[in-house]
Amino acid sequence: MASMKKAKFIIKKMSAGLVKSLKKVGNVHVLSRIIIWIAVAMVVIALGVVCFYRPARDAVFSTETHTIVHVKSGDTLSKILGEQGFSMRDIDAISKNLKKDAEFTTLRAGRDKIDFVRENENAPISKIVIENGPWNKIEIDCGTPSTWQCQKIEIARDTRVAFKHGEIAKGSSFYLSAMEAGIPEGVILDVYDLLAFEMDFERDIRAGQKFYVLYEENFSSDKKVDNGHILAISFDALRGNVQMYRYVKPDGKSGYYDENGNGAIKSLKRTPINNAKITSSFSGKRKHPVLGYTRAHKGVDFRAPTGTPIPAAGSGRVIARSYNRGHGNFVKIRHNGTFETLYAHLSKFAKGVNVGTVVRQGQIIGYAGSTGMSTGPHLHYEVIKNGVHVNPMTVKLPAIDNLDANNKKIFMEKKAQIESTIKSLQDNPNQIVRLGDTEQKKDKK
Repeated sequence: MASMKKAKFIIKKMSAGLVKSLKKVGNVHVLSRIIIWIAVAMVVIALGVVCFYRPARDAVFSTETHTIVHVKSGDTLSKILGEQGFSMRDIDAISKNLKKDAEFTTLRAGRDKIDFVRENENAPISKIVIENGPWNKIEIDCGTPSTWQCQKIEIARDTRVAFKHGEIAKGSSFYLSAMEAGIPEGVILDVYDLLAFEMDFERDIRAGQKFYVLYEENFSSDKKVDNGHILAISFDALRGNVQMYRYVKPDGKSGYYDENGNGAIKSLKRTPINNAKITSSFSGKRKHPVLGYTRAHKGVDFRAPTGTPIPAAGSGRVIARSYNRGHGNFVKIRHNGTFETLYAHLSKFAKGVNVGTVVRQGQIIGYAGSTGMSTGPHLHYEVIKNGVHVNPMTVKLPAIDNLDANNKKIFMEKKAQIESTIKSLQDNPNQIVRLGDTEQKKDKK
């Protein structure tokens, strides 16, 4: 700054002399002197500019640089580190620290990326950042030469609440109507899983039925990353309005409950395969498509291409896994002292599913096919209650997780908060709402 002031002072003095001398411009000696003064002034200005801007120029050279590597098929950590010039000693140290401090052993192609950080473009790598998911990253710092320290960092989520509602259009399905309402596909599939305990999406859908979903959206740096839990569902089913609310108990276990705090998740799903079309209903009299004569159809047939995974409709123990002429390959599960389910015409059994195997609800037990007396690939599904075959679509299914008095009281308070949030979002869809804070935050976008 001092040099710049000095330069300005010199230029000012020279300018005064220049004006005075211009009056004598006819003199050759004076003209020569003017040219010399101009040259000197330009040199002084240049020196001042160089001195003044040097710190800024130096700052550019010290800027941190990043080399981003997106993990591709066939990539390994050792391969990527080697391509960045790391020695085998460093590669070994980094790999061991990742396993010990971050429980990290494998890179995922198409999902993970690695950021190599240098203090400047000519400096060695001083930090490695592995981004192995939207909410996690691992930082590896070089403290001293060949000493790499690793730490796992959890990225904070900004969880907001979204509310979408719609109505089944004439000739449409729930899936298409939900998409039209702006509900993300993943959330729609979760709704199928939850409501499959109460309704059949193939036969129970009618034009004019209204529905809504309240669910979480997770943001990072104001950008949406993914969807979270469904918080509430309402659907005008044929059997009446079905409502479910998510509630997390004090012990951390979560579940879905109806408007009275009773367990909304039943012991069995009415439809094991989501959104599958029913090709033959439960009936006391049906003309058998193969045998040609009328007899009882003790289950429900769902259309399913060969190889479609078949999940268990409820948790239980496999009591039969065999083949017979009518059912072909079939699996039978006992769920409790009251209910059993049977899955027939399977193309093959799932690995590890044998008589005596304990299965959880949703676990794959086999794959659809056309074995036995069948005219095409499908799933034949039976529900047996106290030894008697019943209609899976109409049988009353017991709840498996009703809340006790203390939890029910807390649940009703949470439910009131959720309903208040729904009303608020209905009135002002553009606001940002976050549940779980001491004070429910509602900020305008």
